Amino acid sequence: MHTREQQLASFNKLLDVMDELREKCPWDKKQTLESLRHLTIEETYELADAILEDDKQEIKKELGDLLLHIVFYAKIGAETNDFDIGTICDTIVEKLIHRHPHIYGDVKVQDEEEVKKNWEKLKLKEGKKSVLEGVPNSLPALVKANRIQDKVAGVGFDWEEPQQVWEKVQEELSELNEEIKNGNKDNIESEFGDVLFSMVNYARFIGVNPENALERTNKKFTNRFQFLEAAAKKENKQLSEMTLAEMDVFWEQSKTEFK
Repeated sequence: MHTREQQLASFNKLLDVMDELREKCPWDKKQTLESLRHLTIEETYELADAILEDDKQEIKKELGDLLLHIVFYAKIGAETNDFDIGTICDTIVEKLIHRHPHIYGDVKVQDEEEVKKNWEKLKLKEGKKSVLEGVPNSLPALVKANRIQDKVAGVGFDWEEPQQVWEKVQEELSELNEEIKNGNKDNIESEFGDVLFSMVNYARFIGVNPENALERTNKKFTNRFQFLEAAAKKENKQLSEMTLAEMDVFWEQSKTEFK
């Protein structure tokens, strides 16, 4: 592993390479904050995938890609005299010190929950009108629901026990069932959303990240279905021509491969 001096030297080398690419590479010279935005989002999801796979080498590579984007944005900001990598670092350091008075001040905290509550209170003192201002509109709905609930819990708007949340899930399921019986599509969608929102809340109470949990299931299902496809192909069968019972045989076999 690198020493602190070696790490700083490596980061300085990255800044040098970025300067050179921005000056000499036709593609890099054309990029703007807007043109990089969708690429940054892709890189973030690729990092998220690597983390779920617990692939340390891939995580290292994806972190490098993401760091490159940060340096790239900083370079563009420096060219317009709006910000540079130094002011970016200064800004986040200042914010971290301000929002950790239990480390850099005389505030006492008992646990991480108190830290989170203090964090939200400090943000309101900084001028935010709502604790929900920090939740990006463009977040995927599942992630957004989790962040919304986490934010409001930080100021004490929360259930007290997991059982209360589970009872709310049951209540929402009952309401959804009633709307399904009534057949009103708009109401069904609304109640289905309430069920998902309450499940996300319950996940938080039992210590589960709902996005990670769902993605694990997505991957598990994909692996099992691809096993089914491969098994059918070995027997020269087309899935579209097989009965559900025939496919279920392979599906049950896939469960022993991918649990």
